[in-house]
Amino acid sequence: MRNYPRSAAILERNRRFIPGGVVSVNRAVTPEIVFVRGEGAWIWDAEGNRYLDYHAAFAPHLLGHNDPYVNEAVRRTLEAGASLFGSGTTELEGRLAELICRHIDFVDSVQLLNTGSEATAEAIRLARAATGRDHIIVMQGGYNGWHNDVACNLMTPLEALGPRRSPGEYPFVPISAGIPRAHQELVHPVNFNDLDSVTWVAERYPVACLITEPILQNIGVVHPLPGYLAGLRELADRYGFLLVFDEVKTGFRHALGGYAAIAGVRPDLVVYGKAVANGYPIAILGGRRELMDYFVHPDPARRVLLAGTYNAHPVPVAAAIATIERLLEGDGEIYRRLESLGRSIEDGLNERIAGLGVPAVVARQGSAFCLYFMDHRPVDWHDLAANHDFRLDEALRRELIEQGIYVFPLATKQWSISAAHTPADIEATVEAVGGVLERQRGSGSVGAAGRRVEGKD
Repeated sequence: MRNYPRSAAILERNRRFIPGGVVSVNRAVTPEIVFVRGEGAWIWDAEGNRYLDYHAAFAPHLLGHNDPYVNEAVRRTLEAGASLFGSGTTELEGRLAELICRHIDFVDSVQLLNTGSEATAEAIRLARAATGRDHIIVMQGGYNGWHNDVACNLMTPLEALGPRRSPGEYPFVPISAGIPRAHQELVHPVNFNDLDSVTWVAERYPVACLITEPILQNIGVVHPLPGYLAGLRELADRYGFLLVFDEVKTGFRHALGGYAAIAGVRPDLVVYGKAVANGYPIAILGGRRELMDYFVHPDPARRVLLAGTYNAHPVPVAAAIATIERLLEGDGEIYRRLESLGRSIEDGLNERIAGLGVPAVVARQGSAFCLYFMDHRPVDWHDLAANHDFRLDEALRRELIEQGIYVFPLATKQWSISAAHTPADIEATVEAVGGVLERQRGSGSVGAAGRRVEGKD
């Protein structure tokens, strides 16, 4: 097994000044590797080991680490004297807003923020102001940020969650201390792909909005069933709540308009992040103009506060403009390349799985995929938690890291391909995964009972 003495020394020093030694608690994983450099599809640790990266920092690096075109745009912006002025607007933020609105037909106007959590918090606040209602619906197994409204029901063990309820809601299971009980009573978790439960909640509570990832990508890649997203649109119109798509992970990775553009379903509000600026920190909240204009409502009692010293900082804004420019090149050539790479790894893995007789399936959308150790693709968290072999999943990830292929070492976490990956990288990965599974089958580990993990992006 690899040893990481330099990583251990860095982490130990950091623990003296940072609780746990990490600034985002979901980064505290085993093995405790400190990474120091990234380029293209590769990352290097403090020991000098190189890894083919499928984690991509929870998926922002759609173009690969340190994309030269994006970095050059940032360099030019800084050399031109751009700074954080904190008064009025800038030409850069206007250019980015126009790019987004011109290429996403259901977004009339946008606001620029720094993180996905900020943007989903603003979306929920905006929905409450626009509807005059307080209750919201969230998805069991989804992740929409760290704030009180959504810090719940992430990857809840079934013994805590209880049996499947349809129709019906599930108990609010917080993933953080410090969430007031009164606040929890306004939030109603339901299972993904369950329209009857959405109806059940909407008939009993004044719902301001339903917020969901259109594909659940915090627990791999869980697709909506045919008609599900359109059904949410119809229920939102029928019961008067807003449909909010959290496309922090799906947006720009799957298409410029996110998965909503692929599905042909128009949300009222949408949140983007991660891949928008290829790893630079930015988030976008967009939607219908009449809703977005609540940020400048003439009635102070109805106006929604949006503030942030670092909103539209010129560095991530320049990076986002450059990223979108690259994604527009050749009429979407990068997306075609990513789809080709994704199809290759899906086909390759399926071939190896069939040859080994391992109970496993690949779920994929474009450049994002997940290998599930069960006999079907999951449709919701209950299905996944009851049937997936979590132990085999984590064993695979740990062995791949040993071989220089980095996947986040927690079960069901999404694998992300970048435009910097090559067909040879994909082929090598398929061979490595096949080799690990063959050894696991030989050791009798395939089919062992799984365990469930709490984790978030």
